[in-house]
Amino acid sequence: MRRVGLGKSMIYRLISERRFPPPYKISPFASRWSEREIVGWIADVKDGFEGKKRSI
Repeated sequence: MRRVGLGKSMIYRLISERRFPPPYKISPFASRWSEREIVGWIADVKDGFEGKKRSI
């Protein structure tokens, strides 16, 4: 949440809309995201700030 600047609800809403990378289950009670996928997502969103409207 800190890394991407979004709240938990927004992250999971974007996942359900297929606009954010889904987490990987590492145990029945824990999930983690791929660093590479998150960095890629941030780069895609950042491109939207450079002269364009923000589009998450």
